[in-house]
Amino acid sequence: MLGAAAFTLTLPAAHAEEQGAVNRAWNDTRQATDNAWDKTKSGSEKAWDKTKQGTSNAWDKTKSGSEKAWNKTKEGTNNAWDKTKSGSEKAWDKTKDGTSNAWDKTKSGTEKAWDKTKEGTSDAAKSTKNWGKRTGKAIGNWGDKAGKDISNTFSGDSK
Repeated sequence: MLGAAAFTLTLPAAHAEEQGAVNRAWNDTRQATDNAWDKTKSGSEKAWDKTKQGTSNAWDKTKSGSEKAWNKTKEGTNNAWDKTKSGSEKAWDKTKDGTSNAWDKTKSGTEKAWDKTKEGTSDAAKSTKNWGKRTGKAIGNWGDKAGKDISNTFSGDSK
């Protein structure tokens, strides 16, 4: 009994001592968990801030790049349009000038041809008119000459 009593007297002290160790372990675990949670929370916040900042930077670069690309595309389109427009205007001006020159040459050639035709027709008309007179004279002169030749032949007077 004495052993049992001694055991019983030692129990509460052991239990209390045991409880102190459990409490210390619990407190240590809780403190370590709190520290780990604080570090995780802090790390997550830092990671989130970096991700947020990186996303903002990436967006700014994308936005800036898109604006630059759009400006180059817009500028390129405007330059291409200006060149096409300018080329079309030059082609139109050349076509217009060529058409005017061709028309002037055609008009001039037609006027020259008309003048030659008119002149030729007038000359032909005059020639025909004079031909009648010349033919009449030639026939009349031929008759006179033939008559003189015949008369000379019979009269013996020949020249």
